[in-house]
Amino acid sequence: MTPAPWPPPSVEPTQKRSALSILFLWLGCYSVAVVLSIVVTPSDISGGDSAATDNPTIWVLALSALGLWLPFIFMLRWVARRAGTDLRTYFGLRFAKIDWLGIPLGIFCQVVLMNVVNWPLNKWWPSTFNSQRIETRARDMVDAAHGAWFVVLFLVVVVGAPFVEELVYRGFIQGGLQARLGSTWALIITAGWFTVVHLEPIEFPGLFAFAVVLGLCYRRTRRLGLSMVTHLAFNATGLLLVALS
Repeated sequence: MTPAPWPPPSVEPTQKRSALSILFLWLGCYSVAVVLSIVVTPSDISGGDSAATDNPTIWVLALSALGLWLPFIFMLRWVARRAGTDLRTYFGLRFAKIDWLGIPLGIFCQVVLMNVVNWPLNKWWPSTFNSQRIETRARDMVDAAHGAWFVVLFLVVVVGAPFVEELVYRGFIQGGLQARLGSTWALIITAGWFTVVHLEPIEFPGLFAFAVVLGLCYRRTRRLGLSMVTHLAFNATGLLLVALS
């Protein structure tokens, strides 16, 4: 079955926005998101509700994520409405049966692709690129999540992050850039953008390889369903591997 044309004919002229406009919209949202995440994150939660302070690390993570995501969601809705449609239609937020393949693909990327990418780096720089250091951020979060707080961590990392990030990076950035720069350059630039914004240099090689896979999913299907499910499975596998180790 031939994929539906993307962007949809009714919104194609608007989706062909310049690279600079995409950059400025993203920078504006990111700046607001950083400020908002600081504002909504309590500077001292020791005097608050005991239910909220049982595990301040995950509580802060959830609030910070909410502050980071909201500006982007509002911006994406604004972009879609200016095109005379909705967020789901404009950014290809659709799912099909084939998207279930994202589950084994995401597991493969976490278990195999990450090890393949990091293996030579570990051989060349063993003190830097080792599994303990690469897993530091995930392990810190898992170690801080006890009982019901692990559910909160799971919702943030496995549900919220893939949903918002795929909308922003594949739907908005890659979808917008490919109309101007072509699908290959759009994929590469978006993968690099997605990688750098995670701000963890030690994770960059693996994240870039994974972002290329997500970009290929989006380019092939012209929808976000497959990349979103792949991203979800990737994060879930990583989180569970750390939690069970």
